[in-house]
Amino acid sequence: MSHLIFSTWGGEFIDNRDKPLEEWSETKFNLPQTYHGETLSKAFIGWDGVAIFHEDIDAVALATHYAAQYQVYSEACGRCAPGRWGGRILYDLLDKIARGEGSYADIEHLKEVSQTMMITSKCEIGKTVPKPILDLMEHYEEQFTTCIDQKVISKHYNGDLSYIAKVTAPCTDMCPAHVDIPAYIEGVRDMVFTESLQATRQTMPLAHTCGRVCPHPCENACRRANLDEPIAIMELKRLGADYETDHGLTWQHPYPPKAPRNDGKKVAIVGAGPAGLTAAYYLALEGIKVDIFEELPVNGGEVAVGVPEYRMPIDKYQKDIDFVLEMPTVTIYNNHKVTAEKLKELDATYDATLLSFGARLSKKVHAENENPKMHGYWGAISMLDKVNLWTKYGIGSSVSNELKGKTVVCVGGGFTSMDVVRCSVREGAKKVIMLYRRDEETIIRNTTYEEYHEAVEEGVEFIFYSAIEKIFDDGEKITKLLVNLFELVPDPNGGRAQLLKKEGADFEIECDYLIPAVSQAADLKILPEEWDIKLTSWGTLLTNGKDFMTSRPKLFAAGDCEYGPMTIVNAVGQAKRASSVISRYIYDGEVSLTDDEIMGDHLNKLKVYNKKEKITGWMPGLPRAVSEKLTVEERIDNSKEVNLGFTGEEAIAEAERCMRCYYISMVAI
Repeated sequence: MSHLIFSTWGGEFIDNRDKPLEEWSETKFNLPQTYHGETLSKAFIGWDGVAIFHEDIDAVALATHYAAQYQVYSEACGRCAPGRWGGRILYDLLDKIARGEGSYADIEHLKEVSQTMMITSKCEIGKTVPKPILDLMEHYEEQFTTCIDQKVISKHYNGDLSYIAKVTAPCTDMCPAHVDIPAYIEGVRDMVFTESLQATRQTMPLAHTCGRVCPHPCENACRRANLDEPIAIMELKRLGADYETDHGLTWQHPYPPKAPRNDGKKVAIVGAGPAGLTAAYYLALEGIKVDIFEELPVNGGEVAVGVPEYRMPIDKYQKDIDFVLEMPTVTIYNNHKVTAEKLKELDATYDATLLSFGARLSKKVHAENENPKMHGYWGAISMLDKVNLWTKYGIGSSVSNELKGKTVVCVGGGFTSMDVVRCSVREGAKKVIMLYRRDEETIIRNTTYEEYHEAVEEGVEFIFYSAIEKIFDDGEKITKLLVNLFELVPDPNGGRAQLLKKEGADFEIECDYLIPAVSQAADLKILPEEWDIKLTSWGTLLTNGKDFMTSRPKLFAAGDCEYGPMTIVNAVGQAKRASSVISRYIYDGEVSLTDDEIMGDHLNKLKVYNKKEKITGWMPGLPRAVSEKLTVEERIDNSKEVNLGFTGEEAIAEAERCMRCYYISMVAI
């Protein structure tokens, strides 16, 4: 049963006051009625209304503290008079009433200022802050009038409750790393690229990388899409990093790194991919000693040996890697495979260990006569390793010696499979085909429109709703494939459509190489059997997805080994949270989250972005900037970076489209 007493959240009006419990209305929103653990919330207030969970709530104090949070923000911003001065007036008048010194004229003034802010503020935070305040003044009017009529301070004015606030934005909430996106876009707009980069690196150290190879889920939550087109959020991110590199600047940290602690505390990290590098960086920012153990001779994990040069130039990624590894408390050991025995040694020697190794075992397609040892059967990870070690580092030999003039069939539908087929084109394959069990829309959702579109331009043939039934060989090498076609058949009862085989539609493909890229698994031989570490049903390390500790104390996990193959930005987001937990755990032995992290989880459940929202007050029809790309002829036979990025003028124009959709929310406990 809900404990919701009153709510105006999201346009939903619920008033359970003075009603018997059995007649209470329920809310459709995931409001934070429990703050954390056994701590209950008394109220939640934010951009879309207010919710009261406890009878003992002081509406006047709640409004005052909310206005105080906005005043701090608006003073720091100061970009428009309605926001800056309106914020001060809201707080001053509410605080005056809460002290028992207010008047009814102050109430009228509050309403007038609120209406002005909602109409004239330049950004969403100024437009939305007055809404819940007006709701409280209307529906808890008696508490305001009591303070005015009786000249008494409000019930909890003297600090009986705690108020915990968080500023977010729809794009920031949707970003797995919770990057302060409006801030770095603002830095681009103002041409202060160092500030743009510092804003990114608050939660994302790999700015070069995620400015190039991120699937940008943030753009799916851009409010500008409700008006015309989303901001080119990902491409704007790389500008700050490129500026730092191109101008030879000193490293731009989000805040000055703390001096090495030299207190004997140290953390071991297994794997130097995006998750391992991220955790190492944020621990090092706190002055904590970190040792990274990496199996490969090169650093960067799957981004280094898996993501092709044409998408992620190694000289740019190396800057992100250097940014982390040049922190004074970080040491890395390459060519250092961590076995079960070595992991036990780390566990005994270090105060905490983070497992952040990748998922590098290619899974089978489960077709008849599938033999991974047959010539022509080539796992995606192995194939991409060979391509990238040669292209980026000159290690090994060229793949073109094997693929030139050949027919390559890849089975997949994600980034790895897209990398396989586009690399195959560049390595001289005569024909490149991707088989995928789903449709075009799904493959775009799994990767990006840009990736799919560019692959089609380069001549990759996509066969949707298809799967291999049987693999043929001549005893030495693969010769052809028997492929089934499927179709989505609607459920007559209105349920989910079923993917069923189309009878009589089978066909054969002659091929030289079959490259499965359906998924990857983590190699968990690293885990000592006697530890009996709990795993998920997917064969990954089980954590609660919040603090990232495994079932064994001191042992944490983030990235592919915790969740399965994931995007870089997801791995970074997990590792950033894990490093935060570890930084406290090694000193107090407690697994804990910060209020900011707890609030972030609540907002993520609540959903900050509303795709049905009607945007008013902005001029629609401003086209999204499109960066220059190499033509097919310029890129098809080499590894040059395809996306050349924005010009300065394009970047500023695109940044100016941002509506700066910050919101404030606050919980009273």
